[in-house]
Amino acid sequence: MALPQPDKLLMKHLHLFAGGIKDSPVIDLACGDGHNGLFLASKGLSVILADKSQDALEKAGLSAESSGLAVQLQQIDLEIEGLDPLAGRAFSAILVFRYLHRPLIPCIRRALRKGGILVYETFTTDQALYGKPKNPDHLLRHGELLAWFHDWEIISYFEGIKEPDREAVAQLVCRKPLAD
Repeated sequence: MALPQPDKLLMKHLHLFAGGIKDSPVIDLACGDGHNGLFLASKGLSVILADKSQDALEKAGLSAESSGLAVQLQQIDLEIEGLDPLAGRAFSAILVFRYLHRPLIPCIRRALRKGGILVYETFTTDQALYGKPKNPDHLLRHGELLAWFHDWEIISYFEGIKEPDREAVAQLVCRKPLAD
């Protein structure tokens, strides 16, 4: 069984995952079918697929098994008020695609190791013009994603309409500084 294709943003920046990124695992938050994390696992990285949906994790686990990949599956609710779901953990990289829960941002900032890579892509408020989601709680305001990580090394940033799907997104690839 062939793995689903990873998001283009991840493919474009795959080179960032070579070398020193193997110190601790990569976590794919709100992973859904796990296609991004599974892709990195196929490149030899230690990957945790994390999602609230047990069904999604079972599907991702079956994809991993049929492809001969070892990944850790973690059912986790990322939106429990007052709880840091990443507390006490450290990751070499964090992936977030098509998901936004603002209280999770400080948790991501703490959980990423110094020198670690963040790849984040989700919808902006302009997405309401093109389709779902429309709930402003799930849509980034203009410049919001960049503002959260402005003090990190910005490797790539895009905000606008992603073609050919006509999706309004913000995309950020950045590295946590080695020094505080």
